[in-house]
Amino acid sequence: MTRYLVRAASLAAALTAWQVLTSLNVDLWLRFSQFPTVADVARAFGDRLGGHDYWTDLTDSLTRILTGFLLAAVLGVATGVLVARSRLAEDLLGPLVEVVRPIPAIALVPVAILLFPSNEQGIVFITCAAAFFPVLVSTRHAVRALAPVWEEAVRTMGGGRWRILGSVVLPGALPGIFGGLSVGIGVSWICVISAEMISGQYGVGYRTWQDYTVVDYPGVFVGMVTIGVLGWVTSTAVERVGRWLTRWLPRTEYVAGARVRRAPAPVSPDQEPARGEEVRDEHLV
Repeated sequence: MTRYLVRAASLAAALTAWQVLTSLNVDLWLRFSQFPTVADVARAFGDRLGGHDYWTDLTDSLTRILTGFLLAAVLGVATGVLVARSRLAEDLLGPLVEVVRPIPAIALVPVAILLFPSNEQGIVFITCAAAFFPVLVSTRHAVRALAPVWEEAVRTMGGGRWRILGSVVLPGALPGIFGGLSVGIGVSWICVISAEMISGQYGVGYRTWQDYTVVDYPGVFVGMVTIGVLGWVTSTAVERVGRWLTRWLPRTEYVAGARVRRAPAPVSPDQEPARGEEVRDEHLV
């Protein structure tokens, strides 16, 4: 509860500073007089919530991001596992991946316009491309980092390739895979908003850019707040799913100076720790 209170106080302090600086038209080096106040943004937000266009834009952006991200998750995990497990796949796909990966996804907008028959498909393609490479790289590294002894144990008991894939590779690489998915969903939001600004017809990014062109700065900040909240919700959802799927991993609580976990049940009365005592563990994954 204390941590949540600290977080709420931090957000409240930032909003208060914003309101004070903009309402007093402070112009030192940064020109806060050009900014709308928090009250102006709140009023614009209330007006948007009562309109139909806001919810249409929200639905369109969420549809694009979820479609592109799910495609990237499936293709990225499959390609990452394939490249990590097959020398032939690494030789065939590795050079292509390393050449295309540094290209920003937003730079693919002209390619999407030329390649796809509709803007909607092009935006989904850009979103997918943005999330694909973080997922692929994280999956590849996670699979390669697995201990060989696990695979050898399955082979010793008669397991084949699919058994190893389902019992060792995917479960063992899940923490790394979800690390890539968490990064990918954030990058996807950046690129889908940019793509909507350039070639979209509806969506939060498109509406934010339209507000900027007509000098509706409170509306611009409404779009920014909406993007931030949507990104936080989707990223949190990915992390929660990842924690649920990897609930078999040991969990630790963070305290200053060390990672600790509760002491296990005592074996004998002589070894019983005091109530509430915490035991340091330096070997947790």
